[in-house]
Amino acid sequence: MQTPEDICPDFPEWPESWHGEKEDIPYGQGLLDAMRPFVIYLISSGLKKKTIRNHMDNLWLLGGEIIRSVSMFDRYDIPPAENLMRNVDEEGGPLCRHIHSEEHQKSYDATCRKLHKFLVTIERNRPSKPAKDSGKAAVEGALSRLRKE
Repeated sequence: MQTPEDICPDFPEWPESWHGEKEDIPYGQGLLDAMRPFVIYLISSGLKKKTIRNHMDNLWLLGGEIIRSVSMFDRYDIPPAENLMRNVDEEGGPLCRHIHSEEHQKSYDATCRKLHKFLVTIERNRPSKPAKDSGKAAVEGALSRLRKE
């Protein structure tokens, strides 16, 4: 199985590229940790490397916008995974100031919708009482259900 780093070697450095303030780096690492299962799902779905890379490019944009907002409004109190969930929905993602074409906006929103669907599926499969490795089990259950769709 390929890893996110096989598709995008600078994936681990995204938090550093997003940061404007020192506090942004650990927050960005939390975002990256929340995005990783989605990227692994994309890889395991059998999508072409170019398609996965396109989704990852859009995730990089999304992460940058989330970090910018967190930093501007000093919202480090919102857990990164929760903030990621708040920023995507069935319509797409937050406004991205780096997108300048309708085609790119459609691509970005498609990635955000796909991420939203993935996160909702994981949340639905999460046990009400956290058990050891319950997060991993929820992700694996969600991956299995999403592959069947």
